[in-house]
Amino acid sequence: MAIKTYRPTTPSRRFITDVARDDISKERPEKTLVKKLKKHAGRDCYGHISMRHRGGGSKKLYRVIDFKRDKDGIPGNVAQIEYDPYRSANVALINYADGEKRYILAPEGLGIGAKILSGKICEFVVGNCMPLSQIPLGTQVHNIELVPGVGGTLVRSAGCSATLMAREGKYAHIKMPSGEVRLVPVISRATIGIVGNREHEKISLGKAGRTRWRGRRPKVRGVAMNPVDHPMGGGEGRASGGHPKTPWGKLSRGKKTRRKSKRSDYIVKSRREKK
Repeated sequence: MAIKTYRPTTPSRRFITDVARDDISKERPEKTLVKKLKKHAGRDCYGHISMRHRGGGSKKLYRVIDFKRDKDGIPGNVAQIEYDPYRSANVALINYADGEKRYILAPEGLGIGAKILSGKICEFVVGNCMPLSQIPLGTQVHNIELVPGVGGTLVRSAGCSATLMAREGKYAHIKMPSGEVRLVPVISRATIGIVGNREHEKISLGKAGRTRWRGRRPKVRGVAMNPVDHPMGGGEGRASGGHPKTPWGKLSRGKKTRRKSKRSDYIVKSRREKK
């Protein structure tokens, strides 16, 4: 797919770019695999705002994605490639030989009519899913399980892929898109290939309205507020605001806030490690 531009009939359209979705099916999504998610506008179970600047946005249906890929030994046929409003990657509708239909993430090179398969014994082709113990070293994979049987949780965004670097005992060394190398159980599953729709990162929204369509509300800088509203507000003239802080007075830059978890022991090389 290529990047599409528009004629500047309005000031905002001059800067808008989008992905030309010529190879995406125009059919409606599969009714049995979509559902409506309730909007919470960034509020928690008590109704308090837990994530600011959320609300509004266009209506959209959620596609139920098969991240587990547990249809072992049953071949599937790619019926159509579809746009998914809830993620950057496109999705592929799979018709399995037993009559069941499922959505999966569409990797690069997977077109309509292609055959896919899941399981321990299957061909080494794009779109097939198998345990890391069966995948050759140096292969680019996505939709990786961090916990076996739970479903893929790593590397699911458009254009992303991880590399299988090595296998050592019960664990495989996976190089993440960020450069981090971490240990993943060899019995965990991964899908071969790179997540499609790589041009997504080149999209320019071009105007504030497209951001509002996505459910993002405007942000106001802390230095533009009054002292009663933000620790960085106030001052005579244009003040810089001092040390960067959150609205609740905590340092927002330079202070380490991440707790050391048990999963940190599985990180072989940090993404912040200097070269």
